Amino acid sequence: MEKLLGLIRIHVKRGVNLAIRDISSSDPYVVVHSGKQKLKTRVVKHSLNPEWNDHLTLSVTDPNLPVKLTVYDYDLLSADDKMGEAEFNIATYLEAIKFRQTLEGGLPDGTIIMKIQPSRQNCLSEESHIVWNQGKLVQNMFLRLQHVECGEVEIQLEWIDIPGSRGI
Repeated sequence: MEKLLGLIRIHVKRGVNLAIRDISSSDPYVVVHSGKQKLKTRVVKHSLNPEWNDHLTLSVTDPNLPVKLTVYDYDLLSADDKMGEAEFNIATYLEAIKFRQTLEGGLPDGTIIMKIQPSRQNCLSEESHIVWNQGKLVQNMFLRLQHVECGEVEIQLEWIDIPGSRGI
């Protein structure tokens, strides 16, 4: 059995300009996969710009394991339609977390610790920031959905230490 490093809370904030999969709208929800873990948000009816504001928590055993996010359109009488997907890596964020003890107490809220640029190796649609906020390091991301005509999802990552875990 793999050793638990800690938990990562993924705040799935909202979708922007999602694809139409019903007659004039969609009923989107998000599924997050990492390894054998699978979590999902609630369905937001009739929206191409849904506000989920759902918190999903994954256990982390391998910092190099990617996290895959897939958006679906809920259908009552048929299989749900895929509305795009994005993948992101948490390794850079976890590297910043290792140094948080040296940051505590001396930084004002909103201080940007690290910037990650969009590239062909990630699904970022704009620069992502790892920010010191209320005594925690969080990473804000806008992810461009792939394999679809349009759409982005805004998320925020937050690390949760678990007493007794081996830590990062």
